[in-house]
Formats: sequence, C-alpha cells, structure tokens
Amino acid sequence: MPAAACSPLPPSATADSVQALYEAHHGWLVALLRRRLQCRDGAADLAHDTFVRVLQKPEALPAVREPRAYLTTIARGLLCDHWRRRSLEQAWLDTLAALPDELAPSPEDTLAILQTLQQLDDLLSHLAPKAREVFVLSQLQGLGYAQIAQQVGVSERSVKRYMAQGFELCLALA
Repeated sequence: MPAAACSPLPPSATADSVQALYEAHHGWLVALLRRRLQCRDGAADLAHDTFVRVLQKPEALPAVREPRAYLTTIARGLLCDHWRRRSLEQAWLDTLAALPDELAPSPEDTLAILQTLQQLDDLLSHLAPKAREVFVLSQLQGLGYAQIAQQVGVSERSVKRYMAQGFELCLALA
C-alpha cells in the first residue's frame, strides 16, 4: 500500500500541514535548541532532524493540538541521542589520549572505530536503559552476571533476562 494511502490527508494537505508547522515554529525550535546546545549550527541541524521526523510520520499531524509540545518531544529525543553520542565519542577520545603514541591508531582507524561505536550505540538504543547498561557491562567491560547485578542493583535473573534481550536484538538486526 503506498505511503500516501496510509495518511488520512491527501499528500498535498500533508505537505501543506508540514509546511505550516515549519513556518510557524522553526525559528522558535532553533532558538530553543541553541539555548540547550550553545551551538547555532548544532541547533539548526537538530531542528532540521526534528522536521525530518515529522515528515516520516505525517499521519500524526492531524492529532497534534500543541505543536510546540509535539516538536519539543521529538527534539528532546534527538537531543538525548546527540548527548549520548557525544559522551561515547569523548570516552573513546579520552581512551586514545591515554595510549602511548606507538599504540595510537591512525586517523583512518580512529574514524572507522568511531563509526563502529556509533553503529553500536544506534543498535543498543533499541534496548531499555537498564538492559543497555547490563549488556554494555557484560560485553564491553567483561563483568560477570553477579558483578553486574551488584553494580546495577538488580537480581542475577534480571541480568540474564536483560542479556537475552540484548542478544535477541543483535540477532534480529544482524
């Protein structure tokens, strides 16, 4: 079934709705994101990404009663993703800085590793936060289930369940 057939509005009405939303709230959204990011270009990028998400779900527009709350919710999720990626990248750069020069990877290898970390982060973002934490502690830090249970504050049975969720996700997306 074509995408236009899934939308309760004809394609031109959907495009008009998105355009009206963009014209009315883009400047406000960029200003909001600029205050949070302290970066004009980053704010513009996240505002753009917010409207891309709106375009991906045009069927939601007719139900939107508070457009700024709707845009804020989308932007907040993108902002969380942005900060998580930055934190991951900074952790990698800190690790690199601690390595002796002879062990440091080349710039090409560094880029490849950062891209791989980004893909891994995107994959793990499909897990609930606690399940993601458990999976990372096991697979990247090599902790045993008992250690993870103690550190995270859950039972070993919960750790096993979270690990199963992580492995299922990896298998489903492989």
